[in-house]
Amino acid sequence: MSLSPADIIDFLEKRAKAPLSDRDILEPFDLNRPERQKALRLLDEMVKEGTLVQLKGKRYSLPSQVNLVIGRVSVHRDGYGFVAPSGEGADVFVPARYLREVMNGDRVAVRIERGWRGQRREGRGGREGRVVRVLERAHQTLVGRFEMGRGFGYVVPADPRLHHDIFIPGDATGGARPGQVVVARIEAYPGRNRNPEGVVVEVLGDPDDPKVEILAIVHKYGLPHNFPSAVQESLGSVPNQVLDGDWQGRKDLTSIPFVTIDGETAKDFDDAVAVQSEAGGGIRLWVAIADVGHYVAEGSAIDREAHERATSVYFPGQCIPMLPEVLSNGICSLNPGVERLAMVAEMVFDTRGHRTEELFYPAVILSRARLTYTEVWDGLEGRGFSGGGEGEALLAQLHLMAILAERLTAMRRARGSLDFDLPEAEIILDLRGKAENIVRAERNSAHRLIEEFMLAANEAVAGFLTEREAPFLYRIHEPPELEKLQAFQQFIAYFNLGLKLGHQGVEPLELQKLLAEVEGRPEERMINQVLLRSMKQARYSPDNVGHFGLAADPYCHFTSPIRRYPDLVVHRVLREVLVAGKLSQRRISQQQKYLPEAGEHSSQMERRAMEAEREIVDLKKCQFMADKVDEEFEGYVSSVQPFGFFVELSDFFVEGLVHISSLSDDFYQYEEELHRLIGQSRRRQFQIGSQVRVRVKNVNLDRREIDFALADLEPPARKKQGPSKRRKRVAK
Repeated sequence: MSLSPADIIDFLEKRAKAPLSDRDILEPFDLNRPERQKALRLLDEMVKEGTLVQLKGKRYSLPSQVNLVIGRVSVHRDGYGFVAPSGEGADVFVPARYLREVMNGDRVAVRIERGWRGQRREGRGGREGRVVRVLERAHQTLVGRFEMGRGFGYVVPADPRLHHDIFIPGDATGGARPGQVVVARIEAYPGRNRNPEGVVVEVLGDPDDPKVEILAIVHKYGLPHNFPSAVQESLGSVPNQVLDGDWQGRKDLTSIPFVTIDGETAKDFDDAVAVQSEAGGGIRLWVAIADVGHYVAEGSAIDREAHERATSVYFPGQCIPMLPEVLSNGICSLNPGVERLAMVAEMVFDTRGHRTEELFYPAVILSRARLTYTEVWDGLEGRGFSGGGEGEALLAQLHLMAILAERLTAMRRARGSLDFDLPEAEIILDLRGKAENIVRAERNSAHRLIEEFMLAANEAVAGFLTEREAPFLYRIHEPPELEKLQAFQQFIAYFNLGLKLGHQGVEPLELQKLLAEVEGRPEERMINQVLLRSMKQARYSPDNVGHFGLAADPYCHFTSPIRRYPDLVVHRVLREVLVAGKLSQRRISQQQKYLPEAGEHSSQMERRAMEAEREIVDLKKCQFMADKVDEEFEGYVSSVQPFGFFVELSDFFVEGLVHISSLSDDFYQYEEELHRLIGQSRRRQFQIGSQVRVRVKNVNLDRREIDFALADLEPPARKKQGPSKRRKRVAK
């Protein structure tokens, strides 16, 4: 027989009265020699995964049986940390004194020692423990600033959550100069009374160089940024145009007036769209998506690298692509005026925005124009539109697109889709790559037009594949937890607003009605933000639980295979279903084994990319504000925490913290239910949306932090006179 992890867990749960040796565990099972060797390897794998704990004397136990929790540690900048369990359960708080041998992100075993005394920290967990073993190290290398001591060097990690400087022997500095950014490989991890040791393996350069800034972020997050030789060798066979043989089995849509609509700086074009009026007021929509699967064979070197990256990463002025540029910006990109292969979703919508027809097929298209959001918006608003030689015809099509987009928006809102119009920062760079302005990225009707068409195509493909029982990756968004909804319900009651909650939570339509009710009111921004923080994060999964935020069931990502790997997975399944009508049983089994890992990996890489993108934006914001210390700006409160409140400036899309310790006019108390700080004596209060005037107090580039002070409470610090000036003044 072949043992599974479930067999071992079941045995230990039911029959183990104490930790058991491997012989004790395997004895009840009838195993031959090869099966026994395989079972021993399984025990090692389960220990590595944290499903089992190996104790002294090579005895095994389930973590819960010895009061242990297995998970990754998240270290706070102040030194303490939390361990998020691998399975279910609340986070475990770990005091700083038990983290001396641990680094942020390490997988650890924590022994529960007691529950909280008093309030929970950061609203997380209810248990306290100590790390008894590091199971897996999160860092083999790290990025930091190199400095020299007497005969030795050390690296100060760029990540403030890594509290140990890395000791570098004098002969292992790699030629780095003090102040330079380097990559250090860890040779020995921290002990109770010693720092980690390492060697410098790469000198990135000076920290003020914009290219070095990007490289530092890339190394910090482990982003693959160079394509391996196997991928480079494969690119020689990639054509630069559609070949005659590529037309086989495809519809000729080159007569359809497709256009692409993207940002001004976009270089890869995943999608092209076209519309046509139908009888009875309906509108036919074609959404053509780059047929990446035709050029990237499953299991090839290019495919394996794309799977590993899972997503493109976008930095200001630079992109780390999922696919090599010869594909992403070349043959796969739906560039204007050239034939391109595409997977097409052709749909008809009635006057209410409901889909009445759908058809999917591979095709050859010819985009008429590469349009930008600004061009389309100007055209729709009557501010002029060129559109090349087909200006009038394209403009008429754009107006028809706008009508369809309005219908689709109304349809989604009627069913309860939630639209959070979240602002993003646009970093305007000078020729040297330095930020010369930071503004709120503008979203106009052209953005929303394309978004509606992509949502419609994604939903149609997901429904088509679900009906045919084909395993694929859904894009899921689980409903918010009931506890968070109840807290939100209490919060909005302060504004005389109500929310109907059932045993299972809330229907999206109820939340959509609430957002419509507060639209235009002073508390609109605050309620939107508090609700958004109550939501879970969308992710990829082979199990369909629907998309709560879009009120869609089912939903997937189909429209961006150049920059998202899950879209490529969906394309391949769709192609197979279109060819054979359904997947073979063998293919279904293969997909069922592959998809859980692919979904989890893609979700993790998506979060990694978002964190890296957010950090470089935060760095650019800090650099932009560094020369504005002591200047005053108008702004409004964007978030309130127990330790203070964040203020977003009106002039620039920049946020900074007003720490509670700087509020010298009163003792302020944090009211968690109302998300506000209120003075005990003067009753002055700060909540989301409150208008304030602040002074830039400090900018910390290393920690990516900007500190503000209220202009009416703390005057600018007087600049200190130099010694020579003081002596001259005394002499007079």
